[in-house]
Amino acid sequence: MTAPPSDDRSAAIATPDRHTAHLHLSGDLDHTTADELLALAVRQIAAQPGLRDLHLNCAQVRACDPMGLSVLLALHRRTSAAGIHLHLDDRPPALDRLLTVTGTLGPLTSPPGRSSSTTG
Repeated sequence: MTAPPSDDRSAAIATPDRHTAHLHLSGDLDHTTADELLALAVRQIAAQPGLRDLHLNCAQVRACDPMGLSVLLALHRRTSAAGIHLHLDDRPPALDRLLTVTGTLGPLTSPPGRSSSTTG
C-alpha cells in the first residue's frame, strides 16, 4: 500500500473543497503498510475539520491481505462514526473480488449510517 509521502507511494491531494479529501494509494495494502494508511487517513481527517467525504483512490493497489482489509474496515468505522463517507474509488478487480468474497463490499461502500448486509 502506501509508504510515507517522501517515498512518493501515497499522497494526500489538496482540494479547494474543505469537505473532501483524496488519498492516492499504491502498491500493496498488507500487514507491513496497513498501519501507515490508517495513520495517514487519521492525519488527513484531523487536518480537515468538517470533512464529509474521504476518497481513497485504489487504482494502483496491487494486493490487499487480511490486515489491509482489517484497516479498511477500521477506517470505515472511524469515518462513519464521524459522519464522513469513505469512498473506495477506482478499485482494481482483485480488490473488488476480495471485498465481494468477504461480504465487505456493501458495508465499505455504503454511505455513513446505511450499512448494506448480505444474506445467503
